[in-house]
Amino acid sequence: MSGLNKGVGKVEVTLKWDPSPIGASAHDLDIIAGVYTTDDPYGSPDYLVHFGSRSPDGTITLSRDSRTGQGFGYDEAMTLELNRLAPRYARVVVGVAIQQGGGRLTFGDIANTGVRVREGYTDLAAHGFEDVAEATAVTVVEFTRDGAEGWSYKSIRRGFDADPQTFATLMGARHS
Repeated sequence: MSGLNKGVGKVEVTLKWDPSPIGASAHDLDIIAGVYTTDDPYGSPDYLVHFGSRSPDGTITLSRDSRTGQGFGYDEAMTLELNRLAPRYARVVVGVAIQQGGGRLTFGDIANTGVRVREGYTDLAAHGFEDVAEATAVTVVEFTRDGAEGWSYKSIRRGFDADPQTFATLMGARHS
């Protein structure tokens, strides 16, 4: 599903991938959320949530952080309580980055990758990364505050060739 949809409050973004082959370095994918202020919605994030951290106010938490992809189904999960974010925040961008510790990996190198965005039991978006197979990081969803109407979301897939630290500085830039 893609497009712009209104009225989301509390969502969960989950990530899955298959473990690396026996003898190879572990594949480590990470969900990253960048939170942007109303003063600078496309600039630098006011803060990031990633790698087992949480937002300063507790509204965004990474509750499951897999370093290998082992497990059944979606192994990594981030909860975003958008309806609790302070009014000074206008935009949240969520992406996925591949850790590059064992050599350069792209989404095409990792089997069975997928991301799902849910509100309650309703899937808002679910897809793999086949269309960004050459990327090492990708944005997956953008949430924007729409005044009295609450938060809207837009499923996006924009690939980057960047390490996780660089990706975190680029992921919220204006795109066409």
